[in-house]
Amino acid sequence: MGIKNRLTIMSFMQFFVWGAWLITIGTYCFNAKGWTGAQFGAIFSTLAIASIFMPALTGIIADKWINAERLYGILQILYGLVLLYVPQVNDPDTLYYVILLAMIFYMPTISLSNSISYSILKSKNFNVVKDFPPIRVWGTIGFIVAMWITNLSGSKANANQFLIGAIGAIALGIYSFSLPKCPPQKSISKNASFYEIIGLNAFKLFANYKMALFFIFAMFLGGALQLTNMYGDSFLDDFKNIPAYADSFVVKYSTIIMSISQISETLFILTIPFFLKRFGIKKVMLFSMIAWVLRFGLFAYGNPEGGLWMIILSCIVYGMAFDFFNISGSLFVETTTDPKIRASAQGLFMMMTNGFGAFLGSKVSGYVIDRFFTGPEGKDWHGIWLSFSIYAIVVAILFAILFKHKHDPKELASVSH
Repeated sequence: MGIKNRLTIMSFMQFFVWGAWLITIGTYCFNAKGWTGAQFGAIFSTLAIASIFMPALTGIIADKWINAERLYGILQILYGLVLLYVPQVNDPDTLYYVILLAMIFYMPTISLSNSISYSILKSKNFNVVKDFPPIRVWGTIGFIVAMWITNLSGSKANANQFLIGAIGAIALGIYSFSLPKCPPQKSISKNASFYEIIGLNAFKLFANYKMALFFIFAMFLGGALQLTNMYGDSFLDDFKNIPAYADSFVVKYSTIIMSISQISETLFILTIPFFLKRFGIKKVMLFSMIAWVLRFGLFAYGNPEGGLWMIILSCIVYGMAFDFFNISGSLFVETTTDPKIRASAQGLFMMMTNGFGAFLGSKVSGYVIDRFFTGPEGKDWHGIWLSFSIYAIVVAILFAILFKHKHDPKELASVSH
């Protein structure tokens, strides 16, 4: 089997083992277990906590001591073993620590999988810029396939979703040991301080007004991303409590409906070069924020019958909401930071979105839902999504007014080469 096909399998499985439960854990916690929004918000925040410190630590290990493919395999197997234990957990406090442990093992494998692909492609004289994206897109496809399997196997509201992820992760871990060796690069200077090793030198970027604003808005958008991952499937599944919708396609196949979001994500990636060239980084990021307004607003007014088009359209605009900020934001960091701290700056961008932003989004949304939108008859999903939409409007308006960045086509052209 060719090396690109072998890396494609790794990319597919990398996100398959996450997609098996990430979108449906809300349905499991709310609808099957009956836990509160605050309890679920705490559980979901473990993704963010692990994202704050684990990728940097494992990066150091892979740089200095252990082959990246071996470390990757060990982490995937440990992640799978923890997921195997999840069906035994019956209280939210214990599940918090179990999922936290799973995320400590899983979150660093996302960046490790990229590093492994880059290393192997370069060693085989492939063009990384040309050959990596077609490999990476199979990761999103793996996520979608896992969502479909979870839904069609009747696992979206029970613990079998974790078993699907566990079996896949253990298999992936074993498979990774067969990949070409990716030895430590020992790229970290012996004289480097601990402060430099873990990338904290990038925090000096907060002294720059524009960069500080950018990272703050990245945190706000990171919080928005978590909201649909946390509550989307549970929202659609809850329509079963309304007799007119109980047997609808949306209720039976809520996870498949949600997978339209990931399908849209793969398609919007292809449009980014056009939008960046035509409108520039700031406007593309603003388009993302407007798309979040639509994402939440359409959910607020959608339903499985007359409003089905709103639910579908909400899933379609998700691709723009997710891709346009993540990719244009990454390019903004690439074009405006000193090359000496560029890698650390990219890590800081991910820390603010997937770390601090996701943590705040998880914790605050859980509290708000419990405090203002949960009553004897269940959750007020219309009010929940409408409040999220208003949040996105406020962020978009503030970003448009406060963030100043002039479009320079030459700047982007230099990155593409």
